Amino acid sequence: MKGKKIDVDKIDLEKEREKATELPGLIAFPHTVGSAVIRPEDKGKIKGRALAAMRDQTQRQMQQLYRQAQLLADQAREIQKRAEVSEKIYEAEMNFEPHIGHQYHLYQRPEGEHLLSMIGPGEWGRSKKPGEHIASVKLLPDHTWEVLE
Repeated sequence: MKGKKIDVDKIDLEKEREKATELPGLIAFPHTVGSAVIRPEDKGKIKGRALAAMRDQTQRQMQQLYRQAQLLADQAREIQKRAEVSEKIYEAEMNFEPHIGHQYHLYQRPEGEHLLSMIGPGEWGRSKKPGEHIASVKLLPDHTWEVLE
């Protein structure tokens, strides 16, 4: 229809009106005076809104995935720390059998050796501490050690 001129005098209004009333749902304008107003949609606005909604949703999902990845990385660091402390403890001198769920204290002697003790850093009183307090730990059921302090 582009570029083609319409001769208004040749249009049969009666015939066009009959077509409009036969299939009123297929025309792009109201076919009677009392019909609802039909406005053509601005497709650019529709696409723009849809694009903005899509970007917002994907940004939210990316943030959620980032938080999940951070949580997993933090958990991996915690497990690695537990494994390192567990190795130090199992290489340390201990004069007792540790029990699951009990709290113990890891010290490093001036010579560099480690000692696992039932006595906490504030419980030594006047006696000399065995060395620098490294960590307070609790034995877990999987025989790794949870660092408490």
